[in-house]
Amino acid sequence: MAPEDDLIIENNSRSKVPHICVVGSINIDFVTYASRIPGPGETLTARAFSTWAGGKGLNQAVACARASFNFLAQPDMLVNLIGTVGAEDHFYDTLVKPICDGCRVSTVHVNRRCSGQTGSASIIVDESSAGQNRILVVPGVNHSGMSDATQICDAIARQKVECDVVLLQGEIPRSTVLKLLCVLNDPSCRRHVIFNPAPVFPDGIPPTSLKGTAVLVMNETEAGQIASFMLTAPRNGSSSPLNEQDFAGQLHKLLHVKIVLITLGARGVFFSTCSGLQGRCPARAVRQVVDTTAAGDTFVGYFASGFAKFMATGATIESFDAKIESVIQDATMAAGLCVERPGASQSIPFAYEIADHAVCTPETDGRAALIDGRK
Repeated sequence: MAPEDDLIIENNSRSKVPHICVVGSINIDFVTYASRIPGPGETLTARAFSTWAGGKGLNQAVACARASFNFLAQPDMLVNLIGTVGAEDHFYDTLVKPICDGCRVSTVHVNRRCSGQTGSASIIVDESSAGQNRILVVPGVNHSGMSDATQICDAIARQKVECDVVLLQGEIPRSTVLKLLCVLNDPSCRRHVIFNPAPVFPDGIPPTSLKGTAVLVMNETEAGQIASFMLTAPRNGSSSPLNEQDFAGQLHKLLHVKIVLITLGARGVFFSTCSGLQGRCPARAVRQVVDTTAAGDTFVGYFASGFAKFMATGATIESFDAKIESVIQDATMAAGLCVERPGASQSIPFAYEIADHAVCTPETDGRAALIDGRK
């Protein structure tokens, strides 16, 4: 039975069931934990090695789903993952599928491709630098099996319950992402697109492809890269820091992006909406940073979940202004708990775990959680 067939939905005033389709990558992460990063030509003895389920698509789908578990075994929304894995990959059956089943992420539209291998990521976690990591990704079928944007659009349209929110990232082919943005952002499509351009494609992202995007969420590096493609972006020289307020204003005015989020690590999260609301939510205190691998994806997924639940009430996106700060606070709290644990999708907390977790801390608090990890 598919997860969406027997989902328990709370009896409340929503006009429809919140539903997110996540289109993205599925990887197997091979993670080495070391006291430091080895130098060129150096062999270093590491402390530990683990194999985890990961990839930005999977991580964000798991985060969306776990954000809906306010009570054990009672999710209040649907999450559907659209992706591709290798047909002969036993890691899908032993790692990926159990993670999805455990939080009711539907894998009905995960294609098992005979020609090609599941994507993989080799990760070194530097334990001497608060769990910062270095990542090398081999895309595998995340590229060769995700090149048909029309097929993906058909999968979105065939959902048993209408999907109002589609979440995209940058670990699938550029051509696919640009086509999906064009189709899904069309007003006639009536879907809200959340786009996390991570990583930013080497060939860039044409600014016009972002037109009409509901939510654009980036870390500081990605925001700078996106700004470099917009000739009018306010930069006082190539080395000048990004002016978040002006950059967001241009995205609203020129490209009609409704909500802009920029994660700033220990400095929190900058947010801006098309109605002129701007602000910054502080990061959250953590006890000990272990691994930042899935921190960014946890933030994105938790925000997407809160956004989807709000939009399912039938309210306008402009009225989300009243809710945006609390949704960001929940997302930063989840990311703060995530970095205290090892692994990728396994480290993402359920909503009931973070209810009484951390409190807001000043930006200068050295214990603030990094929420803009690379995966």
